[in-house]
Formats: sequence, C-alpha cells, structure tokens
Amino acid sequence: MNSSINTLALTPLTAISPLDGRYGAKLAALRPIFSEYGLIRYRVFVEIRWLQYLSAKPEISEIPALSGTALERLERLFTEFNEDHAARVKAIERITNHDVKAVEYFIKEQIGDHPELAAVAEFTHFACTSEDINNLSYALMLHYAREHLLLPAIQQIQDRLVQLARVSAALPMLARTHGQPATPTTLGKELSNIHWRIQQAQKTLRKIEIRGKFNGAVGNFNAHLAAYPELNWPAISCDFVTSLGICWHPMTTQIEPHDYLAEIAHALIRVNTILLDFSRDMWSYISLGYFSQQLVDGEVGSSTMPHKVNPIDFENAEGNLGLGNALLGHLAGKLPISRWQRDLSDSTVLRNLGSACGYCLLAWSSLLKGLNKVAANPNKMASDLDQAWEVLAEAIQTVMRRYGLPEPYEQLKALTRGRDAIDQQHIIGFVEQLALPIEARDRLLALSPTQYTGLAEAQTIGYLDGLESARGA
Repeated sequence: MNSSINTLALTPLTAISPLDGRYGAKLAALRPIFSEYGLIRYRVFVEIRWLQYLSAKPEISEIPALSGTALERLERLFTEFNEDHAARVKAIERITNHDVKAVEYFIKEQIGDHPELAAVAEFTHFACTSEDINNLSYALMLHYAREHLLLPAIQQIQDRLVQLARVSAALPMLARTHGQPATPTTLGKELSNIHWRIQQAQKTLRKIEIRGKFNGAVGNFNAHLAAYPELNWPAISCDFVTSLGICWHPMTTQIEPHDYLAEIAHALIRVNTILLDFSRDMWSYISLGYFSQQLVDGEVGSSTMPHKVNPIDFENAEGNLGLGNALLGHLAGKLPISRWQRDLSDSTVLRNLGSACGYCLLAWSSLLKGLNKVAANPNKMASDLDQAWEVLAEAIQTVMRRYGLPEPYEQLKALTRGRDAIDQQHIIGFVEQLALPIEARDRLLALSPTQYTGLAEAQTIGYLDGLESARGA
C-alpha cells in the first residue's frame, strides 16, 4: 500500500493543500499569479523590462536603442510565456541551484539566436541582486491580485449587502445584547452597519502603497556606480520602479523591508475579522429563524436527519476566514524581520502569499454564496417582537424622566426584570396609571415593539441613498 501512495501523481484528489485539491477549481484565478509558474513569469517580466529600460537610456552607449523587431521579440518572451518555458527555467535551476539566476540564463538562452539581442545579452540582470527582481515580482503579483481579485470579491459582498439592506430597511427585528432581548432595530440597519465596517476596511486595503526597491546588493547602488559613476542611479531606479506601477522605496538593505506587505496582511485581517463577526451573526439569525435558506435540489443537510438545511456556507466562511487570518498574521509578523542586511527566512514565507489570499477568496466566496441563498422571514421576526413587550420599558421610563415622575427606572425594573412573560396588557395597564400628559400617554399606549425602532429605517435609507449618490458622482 505504501508503494502505491508514494507513486501518486499530483491531481486535485492527491493534492496536500485543499486550496489545490478540493477547492482548486474555485481558486483557479490565483494560479497564474501566485504559483511557481506565476513567480517565474513575473521574474521574466521584470528582467525584460529592465533590459528594455536600459536600452532606451542614451547615456548607456554600450546598449544601443533596440529595434522594433528586437523589442517585439523581448515582449513576446513575456506575453507568450508558458508552462514549457517555466519548466525550462526549473531545469536550469537544478543546475544553478539558484532560482533567479536560472531566469537570467533562460532569457539569454531565448535571445541567443537574435544577433541584436545576443550582443547585449550580458546586460540582462545588469547590476541586480536577486532581491531586486524578487521584490518587484511579488509587488506586481500583489498589485494584480488586489486590483483584480481581492477588491472585486469584497465589493461583491458589499453589493449583496446593499441589496438585502434596501429591501429590509423597514423590517423590524428584535435586537439582542448579551444574547438577551433588547431595544428593537431593523434588519436593514444591521446589514448597513456591517456594510459600513467592511467599506472602511476595504478603503484601507485599497490605499496601501505597494512598494519596490531596485538598488543592488545592499541598497547602495555599489555596482551601478562602479560601472557608470556619472549616472544618477537613484533617479533611474525610481523611474524604473514607478514605470511598473509600483511605489519606489528609496532606503533599503538588500531586501525591500516588507512593511507594506505587513500593512496589506493587517488590512486583510481586518476585513476577515469583520466578515467573521458577520458570518457568526448570520449563522445565529438563521438558527433563530430570522432567515430562511433556499433549497437546492439533490442537496442534503444531514446523513441521518432529512429535515436539516444547514448554514454550511457561513460555517465554511468562518473556518476559512480563521485559516486566512492565521497565515496573514504570520506573514505580518515575520516578513518585516530580517537579520542584518538580509537573511533568507522571508523567501519561503513569501511563497505562501497565494495561500493566504486563497483562504480569503474561498471564505468570501462561501459567504457570498450564503448571502445569495437567504431570505428574511418577517413572520418569525414579528412573532419574536410580539413576545418581547418588555423592550418598551426603555421608552416608558425615558418619557417618565422627561415629565419628572418618581423613580422611573426602578418602577420599570420592578415591572419587567426577570418576569417570565410581559405582554401588551401588562404594558397598557402600567402606562394607563401614569400621571403623564394625555398626548405623551396616548403615544406610549399606541407604541408596540414593531414600531419601536427609532430612526433605524431613516438612517438606513439615508445611508444607502448616500452610497448610490457617491457611486454616481
């Protein structure tokens, strides 16, 4: 049996990580970015862009301006990069035992038959340390993932929350503080609260600068200056890095210090923590019957209990949010720490950026799936409110305070606290004997738990309308 296990080919069924196995199809968009193939491809891109950049600098006469044909050949090396090319790089790496050097040799190998490019082949990887290539590669990977995968996925959840909040802005719901019946709210207001929190975390994630360095072995442009002492290498470095859409980091050791990576990890942790809170609340609301779940033909909720419709999407979201935050927490804590001018302990950790993003996307997808399957249950919410007339004690004692009645809080406490059942008649009987102005007393007598929602509806509508205005502006 052991021999057959040892010879298993890598497939979704045999993958060690569930991100590549059970959930591989859901995370296919991450593979071209964060896989070994993706890292090699981005390294090739950075090396090519540097060679192209140098060729466009008239101050570096040893590299004449490349012809259109030569530039096109270099461009195709990236745009047509495929798995066979990546496999060739790995074959070279088995000889060099150095992954970035293998990329340099691969590029030289690919352009060796082009006389114009072969003549300047030694300017591939010119004055670079491996970290110059790696840090920009990871920066580009994260930049693409943030703009095209992470932020859009968060926005999908935001959009669904807006839809749900809009239709339930006026839907009364019993609030619970400390798990106990509390002052009523509306479902739409509670969903809007979550939306606002996620939106703030999303803004933080969006505005973090993704930074890169390109300054040689220990960050001092030593080799650059030795070869071309007359050039302004910091200005060149800044121009090159920003040309890639990355913010330039002016002061580093051999490595970009990864502080921005920690910022991104912490921003994602904040998003996930909010969504974890929300997932647990949704699970609880479903348990109370405040939401019903759409049935899926052929799906079962339990292997033995036919009646079950389990909130598995929110449970899956909760589990994967936790895994994502565990990885992100390690990334944030580890990556900014490096001995002296550099050690290599960050290298193996950086390779898990894709896994951290994978758990985030997997969790967000499950949460969105769950949100798309739920519908509010107004009847259950109304029934719970009708059994919680004691929540009007807050309103009554506050009105009593206004009109100077004695010990309002204490009177309502004696009436309601710890009582098995407080119904409408208890409330009416108490209010009728209060020495209140007729208008104030009638207003309290007309009040019910479903009407005691304050400005929840107005706040929600105002908030949602503001979102629409901002989007249209």
